[in-house]
Amino acid sequence: MATIKNRKNYQADFKAKVALEAVKGRLTINEISKQFGVHPNQISKWKKQFLESLPQIFDNSKKSPAEHNDELVNQLYQQIGQMKVELDWLKKKIFLFQLKLSALLLSQRMSRFQSFDNANF
Repeated sequence: MATIKNRKNYQADFKAKVALEAVKGRLTINEISKQFGVHPNQISKWKKQFLESLPQIFDNSKKSPAEHNDELVNQLYQQIGQMKVELDWLKKKIFLFQLKLSALLLSQRMSRFQSFDNANF
């Protein structure tokens, strides 16, 4: 029967330490792997994540996640409002089109009826 291995969960400070060591480049990924007991692929992933998140540290906007969420919510409400306006406009146009179509069909029926009525008398 196969045993199930539990995944290792590393603390953020440990990941940062390993990733920083990888960024420094003093040791190879394999040497860092042996030193910290972490798979080389995992070290490469942490290094990439570390390097990708660096620009956010120096971002001058200093917006909190809540502010980012508020901006996103406002943008979504704006899109919803725009879509509602467009939907109402389309409903109105469809209604007007149906009225014109009904009037056209009615006038065609009336003209056929009148021509039929005139032919019989």
